[in-house]
Amino acid sequence: MKKLGALIAAAALLVAGCGSSSGGSGNTTLTVFAAASLTESFTALKTAFESAHPGTEVKFNFAGSSSLVQQMSNGARADVFASADQANMDKAVQAGVIDGSPALFATNKLTIAVAPGNPKRITSFADLAEGGLTVVVCAPQVPCGSATQKVEQKTGVTLKPASEEQDVKQVLNKVQTGDADAGLVYVTDAAGAAGKVAQVDFPEAAQAINNYPIAVVKNAPQSDLARQWVQFVLGAQGRAELQKAGFGAP
Repeated sequence: MKKLGALIAAAALLVAGCGSSSGGSGNTTLTVFAAASLTESFTALKTAFESAHPGTEVKFNFAGSSSLVQQMSNGARADVFASADQANMDKAVQAGVIDGSPALFATNKLTIAVAPGNPKRITSFADLAEGGLTVVVCAPQVPCGSATQKVEQKTGVTLKPASEEQDVKQVLNKVQTGDADAGLVYVTDAAGAAGKVAQVDFPEAAQAINNYPIAVVKNAPQSDLARQWVQFVLGAQGRAELQKAGFGAP
């Protein structure tokens, strides 16, 4: 009996040892680097994806696309990259951090975010160049900043912004807090902040449409899950969530 007891104890220790090697809760983490303008849509998709993949936790790094490319180029580990424009995805491809061919999944365009009620009576893109207004935009290397420059070139209107922010959410925040009278953001961001800001659409925005590509990152720690996330975003549920937020189809 003593011998049997010793064998049982040894087996229990072996099982415990095997269980502890899996570590913590045993969850698998999928890391998604995504443009700041995707915050609401991707966060909404997270719950459905995790439910369909038990034991998976989706973690996001939302920032300006140019900043995300820089982070990955400097060795930051990610599984998926979703950019707010083709130019920054091209930079990621050229830097050798993308696996395979990126796929387009959405489009977006600019609008003018102003305080509720539009107290400054801004009605056009040209109004932003008038004196007496505090206007904020995205920095030129950021997709929303690049789109702003395209509109300036198309219209011949030159803006003199009070600041150039590193992502579109920072622009939106300055309008929400009253630090700016107007800011150039995406229609999706203005829609997501309805009630906190009003939006002034302008026709010239159609001349600077941003295409959003998504791709698996090279040497992704969770490459299989990464491909599943990409397909999820490209699929019917992903498309429906993006359209609800105001994104256009590619």
